[in-house]
Amino acid sequence: MTSRRSFIQKLGLGALSPSLIKLANDSESLNFSKDSLADKSWDDIRKLFPLTHNRVYMNNGTFGPCPQVVIDAVSEGLQKTCASGEYGNYDAVRPKIAEFLGIEEKELCLTHNTTEGINIMAWGIDLKQGDEVILCSHDHSGNAFPWLNREKLDGIKLVVFDPKLTAKENLKLIKSLVSKRTKVIAIPHITCTTGLVFPIKEIAEFAKSKGIITAIDGAHGAGTFDLDLHDLGCDMYAGCFHKWMLGPAGTGFLYVRENMIDKVQAIQIGAHSSDGWTLEPNYQHLEPLVNSAHRYDYGTQSTPQRLGMGAAVDFHLAIGKERVEKRVRELSSYLWKGLDSFKEVEILTPKEEESRISVVTFKVNGIDYLELQRKLGTARFRTRGIYEAGLDAVRVSTHIYNSKKEIDKFVSEVKKIISSIS
Repeated sequence: MTSRRSFIQKLGLGALSPSLIKLANDSESLNFSKDSLADKSWDDIRKLFPLTHNRVYMNNGTFGPCPQVVIDAVSEGLQKTCASGEYGNYDAVRPKIAEFLGIEEKELCLTHNTTEGINIMAWGIDLKQGDEVILCSHDHSGNAFPWLNREKLDGIKLVVFDPKLTAKENLKLIKSLVSKRTKVIAIPHITCTTGLVFPIKEIAEFAKSKGIITAIDGAHGAGTFDLDLHDLGCDMYAGCFHKWMLGPAGTGFLYVRENMIDKVQAIQIGAHSSDGWTLEPNYQHLEPLVNSAHRYDYGTQSTPQRLGMGAAVDFHLAIGKERVEKRVRELSSYLWKGLDSFKEVEILTPKEEESRISVVTFKVNGIDYLELQRKLGTARFRTRGIYEAGLDAVRVSTHIYNSKKEIDKFVSEVKKIISSIS
């Protein structure tokens, strides 16, 4: 038998240098101390981002530019790993991330993006031919593709619905779709299309009463909400750091509730998934998988990227999770109301405040959405076209580095475009 320690030693990983441990745990190395940003103005916080002032960036739903402190953590981590040769499988930030999400460390799998987490969920849940999974027609490809692929290969049935505009309607609709064959509800926390917020807590409570698994696409959840996954009540939640968490690209997470870990099969495994193995001509054996969600993340990891995740968490905590959520809501609501002042604008994002938080998606009557986006781009506004679900609209996703002044300029530009086609 091979023990975990000798297992790691055979891979040549060993312990990381003290300097790297200090980098992950010492807030001073991240250029601010906890709570030091709590009273800073949003203008001062904007100065912490190297994001260009040559245009107004309003596409955080695709990618959230890092503040300088995150860039520095990744850069310093890369410098030190290359100087020391101590490079991988670094878990010092895992407890910090788990606490930020309101979960136990053993329930946290560190992934590279939301889609990776969704694939772990989609393939790990025990499903038979004919079993039903409830999905939303406004899903991102990252949630749609894994379930469509499982439908194709294993013959499960996908039950797809068009979302409504209120939390009450969506909860009622999902309840109506449940049958004796329903095994999973796999919907987004926030849709990538219109920014609709599903009432996940109520949906998860209902699903639990029916023995149905909730597997949530949380790409837009962490970094917008003051998120507490235990309180949210879902069984699994896949998210990323490169959007609203303002962390480095190639970093994500998967939450698997403790009592679900042995129910979600680890299809792909490797170093750190098990405590050891034997591989000899006359005897082969794999020790049981580790008793945590760590079994789903394996092999060499990027220490600099993980340090960047830790710095992103520290950045949010230094400002305050509640304060970040309040600001995200404030800016998005300000934009919603500004666009709603034009009769020529059709806003697809729900009016109900509890059903929106960070995104406003809209159309302008009389102009194709691609042309609208082109005109906005020419005026130096970065947005995203929404073709999903045949919406053909423009999505605006603002974050804490944006300002009401920028939103005023955007609304003014929309007014100019409307006037030019009248």
